[in-house]
Amino acid sequence: MISLLKHKICSAALAAVIGTSGINAQILHDSLAISMIEDGISNMYNLEYEKANDLFIGIEQLYPGHPVNYLLKGIMTYYENYPLLPSSPSHHLFEADLRKCIELSTQKPYSENYEAESLLTNLCARGLLLTYYTNNNLSRNVIPLTASTYKYMKRSFDFVSVFADFYFFTGTYNYYWEAYPRVHPVYRPLASLFPGGDRIKGLHELETSAQQSIFVSVESYSRLISIYAGFENNYLLASLYSKTLTDEYPVNPLFRSDHIKNLLFLHEYDLAENLIEDSREDKGNSLYSAQILIFNGIIQEKKYKNYTLAKQFYEDGISAGLPFGDYNKEFCAYGYFGLSRISEYYGDQTGSRAYRKKGLDLTDFKEFN
Repeated sequence: MISLLKHKICSAALAAVIGTSGINAQILHDSLAISMIEDGISNMYNLEYEKANDLFIGIEQLYPGHPVNYLLKGIMTYYENYPLLPSSPSHHLFEADLRKCIELSTQKPYSENYEAESLLTNLCARGLLLTYYTNNNLSRNVIPLTASTYKYMKRSFDFVSVFADFYFFTGTYNYYWEAYPRVHPVYRPLASLFPGGDRIKGLHELETSAQQSIFVSVESYSRLISIYAGFENNYLLASLYSKTLTDEYPVNPLFRSDHIKNLLFLHEYDLAENLIEDSREDKGNSLYSAQILIFNGIIQEKKYKNYTLAKQFYEDGISAGLPFGDYNKEFCAYGYFGLSRISEYYGDQTGSRAYRKKGLDLTDFKEFN
């Protein structure tokens, strides 16, 4: 509370000085503004949206009309309404704020005077929009935005020494240029048209971004979790990163779900079950509730050998999770794989093959079964 009050007092005092020049001012070399952004983002990930909003309003008072304000609004809308779907009433506001951020980030004189900051703001907005479009399978939006983003992506390599956040973009590029075609060989010819990447360097860059970024620290940890649990098939490292986020943001169901999943892959059924029990009163997120049903199915099948109850959990989890599309297809795949194993246990080979095929259709990593 004292920290928040201090921010408000400073905001009020400095707003009069900065005034309407905020739109063309540099914000990310202002230690007060950076502190407010970091505190606000941390509050947001801990689901303390009112505290986060107070801080973001304070930043807007300091820098009225600045593109960073629209980025922060977009981030807030995305996570406050997670999973954000095209049917969500707030998706129009989310897209409008990020599009406005992109527009302002490329306008002169701001983009020329503060190229590193304008580029970072631009890329963060584009990255979040692309995440939303990809998770909702909106390819008509993904393709043109991806094409227009590449030239900004290339520039990010020149500014990693200015803001550590750029390592998120360079690390993502370096890693996926090498790793993605390995899992999806059809993309090898396309990857060959772009400058080469470096898988190991990309992992190191994402680690740097996770530890030092202003905006994308959590996204960097999440990207590392996804990479190690998927492409690298290293659940121990994935669990170390997911534990970091779970410890830092204990009430966030998104991070807790990732950690429970990694513990289950490591056969740490007791630890996973304890985490589920700790959150049994958390009924506020329907996506997380659907995932918990799948996790309970795994625990009943693997730990207790209660195949009847496990089957019911899997069926209920798939039914609850399918409406969320790509946000949840991985967890629905786990449910189908579980039903496949149970069918095989009862001698139903036809059913086992059918469920297995449904699971494989939903996952890029076939060893996940």
